[in-house]
Amino acid sequence: MGVIEKPALTNMTDTIRKRIVVAMSGGVDSSVAAALLVEQGHEVIGIMMRLWSEETVGGRVFNRCCTPDQMADARRIANQLGIPFYVLDTKDVFRGKIVEYFIDQHRAGATPNPCMECNRHIRFDWLLNHARALDADYLATGHYARIEQRGDEFVLMKGLDEAKDQSYVLSVMGQEQLAQVLFPVGVYTKPEVRAIAARHGLPTASKGDSQDLCFLGDGDYRRFLREHAPEIMVAGPIVRRDGSVIGEHTGLANYTIGQRKGLGVFAAEPLYVIGMNPYRNALIVGTADELGSRELTAARVNWCSGRAPDAPFRAEVKIRYKAKPAPARVEPLAADRIRVIFDAPLRDITPGQGAVVYAGEVVLGGGVIERPAS
Repeated sequence: MGVIEKPALTNMTDTIRKRIVVAMSGGVDSSVAAALLVEQGHEVIGIMMRLWSEETVGGRVFNRCCTPDQMADARRIANQLGIPFYVLDTKDVFRGKIVEYFIDQHRAGATPNPCMECNRHIRFDWLLNHARALDADYLATGHYARIEQRGDEFVLMKGLDEAKDQSYVLSVMGQEQLAQVLFPVGVYTKPEVRAIAARHGLPTASKGDSQDLCFLGDGDYRRFLREHAPEIMVAGPIVRRDGSVIGEHTGLANYTIGQRKGLGVFAAEPLYVIGMNPYRNALIVGTADELGSRELTAARVNWCSGRAPDAPFRAEVKIRYKAKPAPARVEPLAADRIRVIFDAPLRDITPGQGAVVYAGEVVLGGGVIERPAS
């Protein structure tokens, strides 16, 4: 099946040849992003970041986003496309900004989304600044999202492939970033991207997708926390909402909101994790009727337009990367915070996750869900 070529650079203001840095990962998406830009006649530079990873058995210290095999694949693709390729040592800033944040959020009883923080501090700050230092006009990545220029404003939109859309984790971007970033694959579906890779003869055409929590040696975040922040994984009481103690947990980070299995407590009806109190090191459980809420507050809110709304408004809000947007009323608060009141209760509102606000396909902004008072 042929691939329909589409206008991939809707936020590029002209068709003059540009210098563009592509964040390469050795995967199919960033490889196709680079190939499309080369095909369009731009001066393309490939950069791969070497990120921090914990040392694993045998002394290996490879982040799963930049293993030697992935680095070799990225270099091979760059050579095939005839573009320069550089490796940027990002280990220290990644450890300080992402790994420490991951630990601190768990210490506070929250479940963080490290990918959002990586986009906030690493890709679209650290890496973008390095692209600017190379006199690049744009930084391009393989994300499934779109950016459109509407008048003087740059608008972040969902990728056309609903199953691969990554706009949720890109909601940290503002006008300065949106004006200088390209998402060449955002107008394609994943099968189309693989077909483009095959047409270009790229060896990554059938390569699998990368996984989250790239800095974990074995993917086990609970084991990681036990070793790197053992104070988080201390046993404590399991309590009902009224404070009555009904059991003992093995460490708050071992549990998630909405969890039912593995609690080790018995009751007349099923119990679920409905909250955590890190100050008491208490795990709060309750019945299905007690689980969920119609309301949340979020902090560190970023508005992609650069302007906070001055009045409440209707929108759709996603509370997790894979969640469906839910209709709600959004109320702007002081100090870059919002209150979200959903039309119907949601069962898995989780502190530390993003609350991302949509108007149809447009990302208005988002923040980090706060832990309710307990």
